[in-house]
Order: sequence, then C-alpha cells, then structure tokens
Amino acid sequence: MSSKKMELHLNIIGVLLVALATLHLIFPRYFDWKKDLHSLQLINRQMMYVHTFFVAFVVLLMGLLCMTSAHELVHTPLGRRIALGLGTFWSARLLIQFFGYSSKLWRGKPLETGIHLVFIGLWSYLSIVFYIVYSQQHR
Repeated sequence: MSSKKMELHLNIIGVLLVALATLHLIFPRYFDWKKDLHSLQLINRQMMYVHTFFVAFVVLLMGLLCMTSAHELVHTPLGRRIALGLGTFWSARLLIQFFGYSSKLWRGKPLETGIHLVFIGLWSYLSIVFYIVYSQQHR
C-alpha cells in the first residue's frame, strides 16, 4: 500500500481515537456508576474513575499522534517501531473483546451485538493498519 494511503489511514485512525476518547466522558452517567459503584470501597470507586480517565487520555494521545505525525510514523524507523507497539496494543484489545467480556452481555441483544461487532471491526482495523505501517520499508 502506498505511503500516502497509509498516512490517510493513520489520519482516519486519529479521528476515530479522538472520538473514542471523548466517548469515555459519558461512561459514568451512561453506565450509572454513581449507583452501581456506591457499594465499593472508596479506593475501588475512585480507581474506576481515575483508570477510565487515563485510558481515555492515552487513547486521545494516540489519536493526536496519528493525526499530527502520520508521516513520521510511516517514514521513520522509530515511527514504525511505535506502530508495532500500537498494533500490539490494539491486537491485545481485540483479544479482550472476545475473551474478556461475557457473551451474556451481547448475545440475543441486537443493539449490544451490533456494538460488539463494531468494536471487533474497529480493533481489527487499528491492528492491521499499525502492523502494515510497521512492516513497510520506505527509503
């Protein structure tokens, strides 16, 4: 695949990751954490909020990296090594989609099944693009 197309894919990924990071803002309200986490010890409750913030922050930074440094990710040895790390990260997330969540959360539920499939597609797309970036040699 041409380097211009790879840069375009990285820019698309950047937008998707910024959107995903922003989506984390609604998690506490959407999942009713105030009620559901009330019975937890204070440290466990606060860890949920803090860890969610930092997951969103890292996803945001990945997105900004892809949007602002696509050329460097494609054309430099360091960029390709970073792409390898990102590909590995998102491949691990893809595996968690299959093995970290019970199928009881989505099976037989059309909306949840659709969301499950969308995320399988997203994690696959991210993994594949980053591995392709890593595997290409540009002079």
